[in-house]
Amino acid sequence: MKIIIAGAGEVGFHLAKLLSYESQDITLIDSVKESLSYADTHLDIRVLKGDATSISVLQDAQVGRSDLVIGVTSSETTNITLCLMAKQMGCKRTIARISNTEFKKFRDVVDFKRLGIDELISPEELAAQEIQLLLNKSAFNDTYEFENGALIMVGVSLPKAAPFVGKSVKEAAQIFPELHFMPIALQRTGTQYTLIPRGDTVFKEGDQVYFITCKDGVDELYKLTGMVKRDIKNVMILGGSKVGYKTARDLCSKKFNVKLIEKNKDKAFDLADELPDALIINGDGRNVELLEEESLESMDAFIAVTGNSETNIMSCLVAKSKNIKKTIALVENMDYFQLSHSIGIDTLINKKLLAANNIFRHIRKGEVVALTRLNNLNAEILEFIVKPESLVNGRIIKELDFPREATIGGVIKNGEGIIALGDFKIQQGDRVVVCCLPSSIPKIEKMFL
Repeated sequence: MKIIIAGAGEVGFHLAKLLSYESQDITLIDSVKESLSYADTHLDIRVLKGDATSISVLQDAQVGRSDLVIGVTSSETTNITLCLMAKQMGCKRTIARISNTEFKKFRDVVDFKRLGIDELISPEELAAQEIQLLLNKSAFNDTYEFENGALIMVGVSLPKAAPFVGKSVKEAAQIFPELHFMPIALQRTGTQYTLIPRGDTVFKEGDQVYFITCKDGVDELYKLTGMVKRDIKNVMILGGSKVGYKTARDLCSKKFNVKLIEKNKDKAFDLADELPDALIINGDGRNVELLEEESLESMDAFIAVTGNSETNIMSCLVAKSKNIKKTIALVENMDYFQLSHSIGIDTLINKKLLAANNIFRHIRKGEVVALTRLNNLNAEILEFIVKPESLVNGRIIKELDFPREATIGGVIKNGEGIIALGDFKIQQGDRVVVCCLPSSIPKIEKMFL
């Protein structure tokens, strides 16, 4: 695919990096030379200095021959204008990064697709949604919902007490035949290798395992992983950033008790006006005495979303030392993901990764309706819609020539989530959730084209 990315900031560079690994034809545009120089020397892509809304720059980037234009500059107006112009100039598909979430809320009032924008994404809103999901599934360190929870992906680090530690997948299935979940990816503790579990794969203590389950299976997973489901009601948020504001607003609407700490006095007063149901505290969240004065130890969850990754990590460690049930830190550095479990923070989230996941499904072949990349794992989970001409249509799973580096986690049929085993017959209209390593993606895409 020929893809043009406008904006060489964090999201744009990360997208260009991921796409360049897949040998896509990438052009990265930015008006700041310094932002492009690192990408130019480290990635196999074309860089172009200039204004992304300049017609001559877009012509130079061959926008008329492009399959996809992605506007992820820091300016919402630039991204929207770029997409409108790109569509007029012949681009097939456009995606714009926005900060004003009203654009998504009132899609029935303004038809953005008709204007020329196929998709709107807000990394801050995606981060706030991710935090809510994590609080709802409090014992798990990663989670994702397909079709409003018809199928749910959860990630967990296996404790020693988990009943199937030391057993193979096949043995676990025989011991617990009534279970409604499927292991889809696994990373051994202390390694960077991602495994797609097979029947002979043995679960070990400390493994980071990802499961696909239906709604009924979530409680079973709590029991079998030795995790305790805790109700979360009292939440402390550090940082009145866009993510902090959106998270507080959404949690207050769900009747959570929210305390938000913001260092900037003017910003704290503004937040107090905008969030009447939350308690806004003006102070430095790095001050342990302040956190203790504000009853940190009585909180069920602590969420650090300041603009500084190190502050977020350190404050979460302080919260963890006070036996807070759930800690979530927003980080910008992707390398920190490897540290999250070893240093004791429950979950790290990253806006770049969330935005990239959201955009990636538009690049995959076949009708991909959802895609997520697993935190710190070299694997993707894709949700395909089976078309009449798809190779898998009308076929039984165990008869498919499925690559070993991939597995079917579940199927959504008529809105109902099913953990599909070998005898299940895939049919047109089914939504099939597949977990796969990058090497197997081209073969999987062909099966669902």
